[in-house]
Amino acid sequence: MINTRIELAFNKIARISDASDLAELLFPSNRNQQHCFLAIWFSLKWAGPGLVPNLGAPAQQQGVSKRTLERVRAKLRRLGLIDHVSRFSARHGYREGWALSTRYERSLRQLADQVAMLKDVTRGAREKDQLLLQFAAARCTGSGTAETTDAARRQPVSAASGGESR
Repeated sequence: MINTRIELAFNKIARISDASDLAELLFPSNRNQQHCFLAIWFSLKWAGPGLVPNLGAPAQQQGVSKRTLERVRAKLRRLGLIDHVSRFSARHGYREGWALSTRYERSLRQLADQVAMLKDVTRGAREKDQLLLQFAAARCTGSGTAETTDAARRQPVSAASGGESR
């Protein structure tokens, strides 16, 4: 599975001033992937409304390995920053290639709206919040409650033994 860890600390987000800062945010402590991200990002950015048919060409021009390219491409696609357009898409004139996506931007706006809604005391109920807290405590591995319940659930019940667990 592709590692999609990113640094979303509020102070790091506030310090983003250009694409290289965005690369550091999305690919923390991996300079090769940051370099590859910038090669992909700028090629898609300056393609305009058109598509980049092959991301390998701009990466190869910058000396990026195929492995790094595939890892960065997969992460960007999983995050929703880029989209692969099929040649069967009438919206793009039946051309195949890669384009910048707006899904990531929309999801971050939606996340901000959800956090604001969850902080609103007029929309929530204290009882529901307490119940959610109890559910979370039950799932904790340290409490022993979830472990006992899971172990009991996995034990088959024998009808011949009078309902006792084996």
